[in-house]
Amino acid sequence: MPPVRTNLETHDRPLRALAVAVQLPGTPDAELDVSIGELRELAKTLGFVVVGTLVQKRAGFDPTGYLGIGKRRELRRIVEHGLEAAGDEETGADADDDAEDTDDDADVAAGKARPRGGAKGAARAKEAARSAADPDTRQVDVILVDHDISPSQARNLEIDAGVEVMDRTMVILEIFHRHARSNAARAQVEIARLHYLGPRLREAAKLAGPKSRQRSGTGGRGAGETQMALDRQKIRDRIAELQAEIERMEADRRTQRARRQSGSGVARVALVGYTNAGKSTLMHALTDSEVLVANKLFATLDTTVRTLHPPTVPRVLVSDTVGFIKNLPHDLVASFKSTLEEAAEASLLLHVIDASDPGWERQLKVTDEVLAEIGAQDVPRIRVFNKIDGVGDAGAQAMRTDLLRVLYPGCIVMSAKRPEDVARLHAAIRDVFARDLVEAELFLPWSDQRLRGAVFDSCEVLAEEADADGARLRVRGDAAAIESLKRRLAPPSAG
Repeated sequence: MPPVRTNLETHDRPLRALAVAVQLPGTPDAELDVSIGELRELAKTLGFVVVGTLVQKRAGFDPTGYLGIGKRRELRRIVEHGLEAAGDEETGADADDDAEDTDDDADVAAGKARPRGGAKGAARAKEAARSAADPDTRQVDVILVDHDISPSQARNLEIDAGVEVMDRTMVILEIFHRHARSNAARAQVEIARLHYLGPRLREAAKLAGPKSRQRSGTGGRGAGETQMALDRQKIRDRIAELQAEIERMEADRRTQRARRQSGSGVARVALVGYTNAGKSTLMHALTDSEVLVANKLFATLDTTVRTLHPPTVPRVLVSDTVGFIKNLPHDLVASFKSTLEEAAEASLLLHVIDASDPGWERQLKVTDEVLAEIGAQDVPRIRVFNKIDGVGDAGAQAMRTDLLRVLYPGCIVMSAKRPEDVARLHAAIRDVFARDLVEAELFLPWSDQRLRGAVFDSCEVLAEEADADGARLRVRGDAAAIESLKRRLAPPSAG
């Protein structure tokens, strides 16, 4: 099955991208700026060079090509001649293109929109080939749309612009595709990509017209079956194959999780939060382990599990999870459900928020919504406002810290780069699990000293006294772990 795009990865130089958005009524400028800024960061993660932004204010998306036709003509000039052809980098942010787009929208409403399918669809496909901007002279290589658009809108916008068009979902899927490392992550991403690709294959078949029909039967006659139907069946078969593969891997993961939990008094903590909030940096600091740390969106897709360091009682396993983002495609949320189960099944969530990001409140809300979607809304959590060192000078940091502590009592405001802050978070994690610990006395006969390691691994030894028969240990630990030790240390019954 072909990928969503291939030339994005084989280009011999960084692709130049133009971010494009429609500002709908009721969308504040600040919200639009944050969303476009996020799209630009996503583009950088793909290695694109973002050369500018084109914004149009409209009452709604143009049903044929997202932007109005007048703005699409302006877009084509930018693609071929650069931003200077339209004035400045933020061109069109305040222009409504009223005259041209009003007429064009009226044509659409009157049924004069460019038809697709059949011979006219084939002609449109030829027009697309002719309309491609010259790759040697063009100033923009790819258009990034800050919304999800339909296959027909994308196709028409691509024809008018003369270059490739990627909507927000396609950008995110491309990032997931490039960053997936484990077999599970690759399979999950491929399922999401296939769900996305299906409607676009149907659009391509419409443009191809009657030639896409394949006949069967004697002499080439019979009911026949369209290439589109064959492609749909291939997609369904591949998705079913991948889902069966994921189910097998999920069974293995459940076995591994059960093994980690079985009577060992192990506590589980999951790092969750918006993408690029600093979860992986925090994971490295809390566990003293080598994990991927990159200043990119969705740098982490595969769940990593490490032991909290220095070790505590009970032993704490910390897992990093895939980051969340505004309008994260539902297919991706569904595909990564098994990965996100690390959050739903955890004993404690560390909800990591980038305190230096102007949109931290929106990021916090998005994470809360995704946690509710995966059934983790009731898991106890600590809100960790990270990257406070990125909030201006010392005075600004103090003001932001005071505000956050008032808004979210019990939160931790910190920087993962400061050892004293990491130690404070480590202590907070330890205190959460210490509340449920119990004290007990264990007798360890000299004949059972092989179990001494198990006692010290799962409990904190408060005192120890030895006599001729063995050692009496005063311990504190998880009730289930202590009961398991008592059963193992109990003398065999007579008879």
